[in-house]
Amino acid sequence: MIRREAQDDVTVLTLQHGKANALDLELCLALDEALAAVEHDACRAVVLTGDGPIFSAGVDLPRLLMEDSCYTERFVPALAAVLRRLFVLPKPVIAAVGGHAIAGGCLLVQAADRRLLADGRARLGVPELQVGVPFPTAGLEVLRFQVGNRTAQDLAWSGRTVLPADALGLGLVDRVVEATELQAESMAEARHLAAIPTSTFALTKRQLRRPALEVIDRDAAAFDAEVVAAWSDDGVRRVIESYVERTLGRRER
Repeated sequence: MIRREAQDDVTVLTLQHGKANALDLELCLALDEALAAVEHDACRAVVLTGDGPIFSAGVDLPRLLMEDSCYTERFVPALAAVLRRLFVLPKPVIAAVGGHAIAGGCLLVQAADRRLLADGRARLGVPELQVGVPFPTAGLEVLRFQVGNRTAQDLAWSGRTVLPADALGLGLVDRVVEATELQAESMAEARHLAAIPTSTFALTKRQLRRPALEVIDRDAAAFDAEVVAAWSDDGVRRVIESYVERTLGRRER
């Protein structure tokens, strides 16, 4: 599910999970394990990307509907945990986004230090509330950290997805580059940050992200049990079913 490649002092982690790199329990656990490994190895920076035309379409909703509450009770904390680990990883993380990054996929992008998006028709956004589910605290806070409270609120309430120019303007990405240059530009960004002494980068990252991390750790304890319960609620599951049916219908047309 995660292809790992070493390119000198940069590790490239590529999501390889079906056609859309949809987030399920297994992918979240695999990515968390891969991040834990690179945290302690000799690499100096990480590039996170997706295989195929979609970076990640977000949570695997059909899988979620197939499973019972026991799955949800494991999946939502696993998603929150991998977002937190990515957000605080003491090494530079570059998100190289070659296609759609929706919902949880967009939140993975927001947890990175630098976010590069290929120009084209890729869309980014966080339609969680349109799906019917609340954000895990870590997801909401990494979004707020990157785009600010007002924009985070607008994106959450509207559920809209945006094309590259708007994604750049809203702060969802740092740069939009030609699709053919995405890999090279992402590696250049990684090597630029990797040139900073490791301890210096890690300390500065902790300083920059400490306020958001404090909120994540405090509010996760306060809210995430409610988040898990909401994802398992029968009424919420009916909203998810309706969303999936509408989405699949549009794709079939």
